[in-house]
Amino acid sequence: MRRRQRGRVGGAAPAVWSPAKLLAAVVACAVAGLAVLAGFVLAIVTGLTDDEPARPAGQTDSTTSSASVTREDELAAAPMPAAEPDDALPGPVSNQAAGVLEVPRATGVGPADVPIGFPPTPEGALAQLAAIDVMAMQTGSMDGVRRVIAEWAAPGGPTPESWSGVDGMANLLSAAGLSGAGSPQLAIVVRPVMGLIKGTVGPDFAVVCVNFEFTVTVEQTSRIAIADCQRMTWVGERWVIGAGPEPAPGPSIWPGTEAAIAAGWRDLRYV
Repeated sequence: MRRRQRGRVGGAAPAVWSPAKLLAAVVACAVAGLAVLAGFVLAIVTGLTDDEPARPAGQTDSTTSSASVTREDELAAAPMPAAEPDDALPGPVSNQAAGVLEVPRATGVGPADVPIGFPPTPEGALAQLAAIDVMAMQTGSMDGVRRVIAEWAAPGGPTPESWSGVDGMANLLSAAGLSGAGSPQLAIVVRPVMGLIKGTVGPDFAVVCVNFEFTVTVEQTSRIAIADCQRMTWVGERWVIGAGPEPAPGPSIWPGTEAAIAAGWRDLRYV
């Protein structure tokens, strides 16, 4: 079979891969939680985002632990704004200011070649999630995405069989007519563009969301937005995807549009 040369100069511009075909691959994972992955939502969970209250007299350690887990589950399950499938396709950029969310840059490379070095802050958790998703999805293969989540989930968290990112990769490869090994002709570029911090429970737990711009090329090119929300837990000296069911999915909306801004997404600025 004749292989198309990558990086070819000249000739006709590549045709656009059918958005409907790509949506079939990615909407399922969007609904599941990765979609790889808001103002009124923040209001809903305001009562969940404060630090742990002081322990009442006579309360046991086990009671405190149980309350903490319950608040984490409630925060993760709180609904997010809805979005239509077409909202994920490229659309007109708004001249309205979206607000800026400053996130830290990585300082090193960790397991599965994922960037590390993010601080124990909600912004650090968001930056770490973005790094995990980018590395996982840009592998373009089932083995690659499984290897990443195996290194970056806490016990009781997503597994190489259950993570929504694994389902997303399987759907994408299937829609492109490829095997689990991917293809040299497959190129996936994942760019974290917008984000939001859904809330925190204490200093070591946060639910954060990233809105990515995916550019997928298999002979032809298509672009789409995919959002991911995850529980992030500080373990040792790094953030990992935490234990428990994956959170309510974030809205996959093309970054910079009025719909994305209305949903509470803010532009990411790495500092």
